[in-house]
Amino acid sequence: MRILIAEDDPTSRIVLAAVLKKAGHEVTATVHGAEAWQLLQQPDAPALAILDWMMPELQGPEVVRRVRAIPTNSPPYLILLTTKTEKADIIAGLEAGANDYLAKPFDPGELRARVEVGRRLLEVQSALATKIAELRLALDQIKTLRGIVPICAHCKRIRDDQGYWKQVEVYVKAHTEADFSHSICPLCAKELYPEFVSAGESPKPGP
Repeated sequence: MRILIAEDDPTSRIVLAAVLKKAGHEVTATVHGAEAWQLLQQPDAPALAILDWMMPELQGPEVVRRVRAIPTNSPPYLILLTTKTEKADIIAGLEAGANDYLAKPFDPGELRARVEVGRRLLEVQSALATKIAELRLALDQIKTLRGIVPICAHCKRIRDDQGYWKQVEVYVKAHTEADFSHSICPLCAKELYPEFVSAGESPKPGP
C-alpha cells in the first residue's frame, strides 16, 4: 500500500519510513503540512497518510480538515502522529476527521498494527465503492417508460420516437425489461368464443 508520511523531524521521518518499508509498503515522505496537503489533493494520492500534529506551514489537524472537505467516494485513511496525550487534544484531532492517532514516541509494533487496521478498512471501502458503481450502472441500464405515450384509440398501437406505429407489446418490450405471456380476458373470450364460455369453458392461454 502507498503511504504518505508528513513529519518535520528527520529522525522520526526516517524511522517511520523504515518500519513501513520493512512491512512491505511504498512510502512517500514530506517535511511539512503544505506539501502533504498538495499531495493528498492529487487523483493518485496515497490511500493512507500519517501526519504529524505539529508541522510548519500547516499542522496535521488542519490538513485533515482540508482533506475531509474534498468530495470523494474513496476518502483516505488519516492517522495523526502526536506528542499530545490530553483527551481533549485527541478528541480535537478525531473531530477534525482523523481516523486514528499514534502517540510519540511510537512503538513499531503499534504502528504496523494501526496501519493494518487502516488497510483492512480501505479494502472494505474499495469493495463497497465497486458494488455501488455496479449498482449505478445496472440502474442506468434499466429501461423505463416516461412521459406521454401516443397510443391509437382504436387499434391500441403506440407511436415510437421515429414515428412508426408498433404493437403495444413490441413497444413495451423495447423500452422496458418486461416480457409478455399472452392470454384472453373474460370479455374477449365471451365475444370471440361464445360456445366455450356458454359451455363453462374458456380458451387456453396462447404461447
